[in-house]
Amino acid sequence: MQITFSAAALPKTGAIVIPIFEDGGKPKAYEELDKATDGALERAVKTSAFKAKKGKILEIAAPAGVGASRIVLIGAGPSKGFDRLAAEALGGAAAGHLLKGRDKSATFALNGLTVKKLANDEFAARIATGAKMKSYRFDKYRTKEDKDDKPVLAKITVQTSASKAKELFAVYDAVNDGVFLTRDLVSEPANILYPESFAKRCQELSKLGVKVKVLGEAEMKKLGMGSLLGVGQGSVRETKLVAMEWTGGKKGEAPVAFVGKGVTFDTGGISLKPAPNMDEMKWDMGGAGAVTGAMAAIAGRKAKANVIGVVALVENMPDGAAQRPGDVVTSMSGQTIEVLNTDAEGRLALADALWWAQETYKPKAVIDLATLTGAIIIALAHEFAGCFTTDDKLAKQLDAAGETSGDKIWRMPLTKAHDEMIKSDIADMQNIGGKGGGSSSAAAFLGRFIQDGVSWAHLDIAGMAWNPKDNATCPKGASGFGVRLLDEYVRVNWEN
Repeated sequence: MQITFSAAALPKTGAIVIPIFEDGGKPKAYEELDKATDGALERAVKTSAFKAKKGKILEIAAPAGVGASRIVLIGAGPSKGFDRLAAEALGGAAAGHLLKGRDKSATFALNGLTVKKLANDEFAARIATGAKMKSYRFDKYRTKEDKDDKPVLAKITVQTSASKAKELFAVYDAVNDGVFLTRDLVSEPANILYPESFAKRCQELSKLGVKVKVLGEAEMKKLGMGSLLGVGQGSVRETKLVAMEWTGGKKGEAPVAFVGKGVTFDTGGISLKPAPNMDEMKWDMGGAGAVTGAMAAIAGRKAKANVIGVVALVENMPDGAAQRPGDVVTSMSGQTIEVLNTDAEGRLALADALWWAQETYKPKAVIDLATLTGAIIIALAHEFAGCFTTDDKLAKQLDAAGETSGDKIWRMPLTKAHDEMIKSDIADMQNIGGKGGGSSSAAAFLGRFIQDGVSWAHLDIAGMAWNPKDNATCPKGASGFGVRLLDEYVRVNWEN
């Protein structure tokens, strides 16, 4: 999707989108087009009782007196409280409607439309951002799609006199690129995206100036990563550990590290999952996908910060060589783990990745992301990611980043009682903690691999990596959750 900005007059072809607020705010184009069409807009509004409710659309097709193929009036809701996320949702809702039509181009008419909370350039850039986010499609494997079902909209122009809108959008679009990368990775089937091919996708970030390091099984065995390697024992795919380094900050300054769970397919191993919906386990690498997309976003906009992304890439399969329930493995940290359930594998993979990231890069802060537990979906549905941390300052920083970016999180309990749940009779810990508080005991397990003095948070994104239905800025499918959250967190807290 091509996005452009122009202060020129409205075009004579294509669709024209006119946002309208409930309290009467309209762009200048509304009156101009109503006059040119001999009052067609006003008649349509009165006839349909259009109240400009948020996301509501009224279309005037083939209007007489103008060359536009259609005029699309879209409700923006009340102007009070209208913010950047509302602007993105507006742009996305309009784009979603346009993509169902046959216009190859469309123009958002914004001249003369202002809101209190947003400068005109920010308003225009956020409208464009939302439209771009909604335009995402993953259709590379469709060979016989009906011609009429495939969108033809290729260009959106935002008509605005705001001179900095294009500059702002360039930054936001770099983040969009990261979101789209994550959506691509999460959408890929497991026969295409497996540890080795995922690692190659990470290596492509070198084009953005990211230094990429890939560890294979031989290297990990020397490092004593028995926890991560144990997960992949039953797979013919070799386990990989990938580090992505962006050094945009001060030389020698300790970085922030993001660590992602990258189980490219999760059968549950010997603790085999039920067959229904097992296909969805292709996106059990959503945490690693988010970290990779965030690194692309951060590098793409050339963030002035030092950031490390580490992803543990592994496939969890049943096989004669697979890890068994009851096995004991030794992690890189030297701590031993009794594996009571091979389907609680994500925490095993993250254990060694977390430790290695700290040993190698000495970060000030570590944030891990993982589609870790079904329990978090029971608690928070598909509305929030669970945030687990004992660091109040970090919790507030992440919460603020979530509110700004739209990647919402909710702080969950993490106490000594949850740590007690993972005590083992024969090892330092066990990998499950019982039926109650499963998300918190999983977080407590990860906390065992955080070194003293390191600020850490765990984000359980199991309910957020995959979008079960369309929303304003994301089609049904991979959401790209986490990219905007991490980027905003870096922008506010780590940039020099």
